[in-house]
Amino acid sequence: MKILISADMEGATGVTWPADVLPGTPQWERCRRLFTSDVSAAVAGFFAGGADEVLINEAHWTMRNLLLEELDERAVMLTGKHKSLSMVEGVQHGDVDGIAFVGYHTGAGTEGVLAHTYLANSITGVWVDGVPASEGRLNSLVVAEYGVPVVLVTGDDRTCEDAKGYAPEARSVAVKDYVSRYAAVCRTPARTAADIRAAAREAVPLAVRHEPAQAGPFTVELEFDAEHLVGAATVVPGVERSGVRRVAYTSPTMYEGIRCFKAVTTLVSAAVEEQYG
Repeated sequence: MKILISADMEGATGVTWPADVLPGTPQWERCRRLFTSDVSAAVAGFFAGGADEVLINEAHWTMRNLLLEELDERAVMLTGKHKSLSMVEGVQHGDVDGIAFVGYHTGAGTEGVLAHTYLANSITGVWVDGVPASEGRLNSLVVAEYGVPVVLVTGDDRTCEDAKGYAPEARSVAVKDYVSRYAAVCRTPARTAADIRAAAREAVPLAVRHEPAQAGPFTVELEFDAEHLVGAATVVPGVERSGVRRVAYTSPTMYEGIRCFKAVTTLVSAAVEEQYG
């Protein structure tokens, strides 16, 4: 049995503030250890439940945040950028039985600690077939096309609630409770590690591959905080204006949908000016 962990940082223990997750800041250096603790706890739980292999895919910002030297030594880690499937890289090889979303967060325009979708700002909402879509929902649609179930989700309490909509059978662990986008009631790392370890162990029986989902086509719509970003997004073939600050596109599969999403967000981020956005 092989488990893939997609590890993001905004939903990690103790993280509440932009400096906690921005590479190079003193707070980021401190929070890297909290992030690593959460991921190691999930690894330990999966192995305790009977997993044979655990692959960790770094999924935050530079994708070079976890401390390899402090991870559970039984796991292996894929780190670095420019991966075909980004946050869920590794799921496409046909040997993954279940996936965990560790350190995840809610989507742009919703309640949640450091809520966003791919870009920290600029995107104010994302929908798939009219349903609000966090990174968790987007990635769950991708992995479903490879027959891989989401078995564990960790993050703040709003993230766990969001997960009920796209992975209702998955185990979930709230490491903190939302107060505002930049504030939360946080549990200690000793407590969250124990909770994550227990939930991961319980999640192992859910890691059973199923028939690949064929749910497409998918219509993805994005809303931006400035009109000029629509012009940047519609450079991508197939992406069309759907409102003053909105674009939409339709993809036959979510594999193609997420790759188009990456292209759109790359162009949009390049079109943002430092002061005016």
